[in-house]
Amino acid sequence: MSKLLEVKDLKMHFPVKGSFMGGGKSYVKAVDGLDFYIEKGETLGLVGESGCGKSTTGKMLANLLTPSHGEILFENREIAKLSRKEKRKLATDIQIIFQDPYASLNPRMTVENIVAEPLRINNIVPKEDVEKEVLRLLECVGLPSFYRNRYPHEFSGGQRQRIGIARALALKPKLIVCDEPVSALDVSIQAQVLNLLKDLQDEFDLTYLFIAHGLNVVKHISDRVGVMYLGKIVELAEKTPLYAKPLHPYSQALLSAIPIPDPKKSKSRILLEGDVPSPINPPSGCTFHTRCPYAHDKCRQEVPKFKEVEKGHFVACHKY
Repeated sequence: MSKLLEVKDLKMHFPVKGSFMGGGKSYVKAVDGLDFYIEKGETLGLVGESGCGKSTTGKMLANLLTPSHGEILFENREIAKLSRKEKRKLATDIQIIFQDPYASLNPRMTVENIVAEPLRINNIVPKEDVEKEVLRLLECVGLPSFYRNRYPHEFSGGQRQRIGIARALALKPKLIVCDEPVSALDVSIQAQVLNLLKDLQDEFDLTYLFIAHGLNVVKHISDRVGVMYLGKIVELAEKTPLYAKPLHPYSQALLSAIPIPDPKKSKSRILLEGDVPSPINPPSGCTFHTRCPYAHDKCRQEVPKFKEVEKGHFVACHKY
C-alpha cells in the first residue's frame, strides 16, 4: 500500500487576546506536533477526550484551517504550496462529514439541491445528468428517490447523516475526514451508519480518517488507531495489538472504560485523577504526567519521544 496522506510536525496554535490588565499574547495549543500517515484504502481512527485536538486535525487535513506549523503531504504534494487551481482540485479529493448532520445542511434547500450543489459547482457531470447522479448517490446511501424533494427538518438524525455522506461522495473524493459522524446518533443508528461507511469504502475505494470519542466505536471500522491527548498522539498502532496490549497509560485508561455486555465478566476500571490541563499552558515534560499513576521526575522534565517500540506500534512514553 502507498501513503495517500502524511503529516509532519503538524501544529495549530490559536491566539488568545490578553486580559484587560495587559500581559503578553498567549496561544491555545490545540494541536502541538503530530506525525502520522494514512495509506490508500485504509481507515485511521483518531480517539481521545474532548478538546484534545481531533477535530482541529481533521479540519486542517480538509484544508478548512491553515496550520500554524508543519507539513501536510497529499499524494506527496505539500498542500500549503499548491496553487489556487490545485487547491480547488484538492477540495474534490478531500471531503469531510461533520458531527452534527442538521447544522451542516442548509435548511432552505431540498435534499436534491444539497447533493446537486457540489456537482454543479465543480462540473462533475453534465448538467443534464445531475438529477440522475443525485438519485444514484441517494440510492448508494440507502435513501429512496422520493426523498429528494424534502427538506432536512423532515428527516431523522441518521437520515440527515446519510444526506451528508451522499454530498461528500458527490465529488468522488479519495479521502474522507469523518469528524465524529455517529456521536450525535442513537446507538442502533450508529451501527447502521458505520456499516454504510464500511460498504461505501469497499465500493468506491475510499480512505478514511475516522474521528471519535470512544475506542469501542473506532474498533469496528479502523485498521489503525491513534490515541490523542492534549494536542499530541501518544500511541499509534494497528487496532488488534492496540486493543489487546495498550502500552500508554492513557490508552489503558480509555480501554478500561469500555463496558462489557456480559454481567458474568468484569474488569478493573482505571480511574484518572484530576482534569485535562489547559492547552493554553500545558504541563512541562510529558503532558500526561499530571494524571499518570506511573509518573516520575523524568516525566515532569523531559518530553518523551514518539517512537516505534514494536513493529508498527508507536508510543510516546518514558516507560519504553
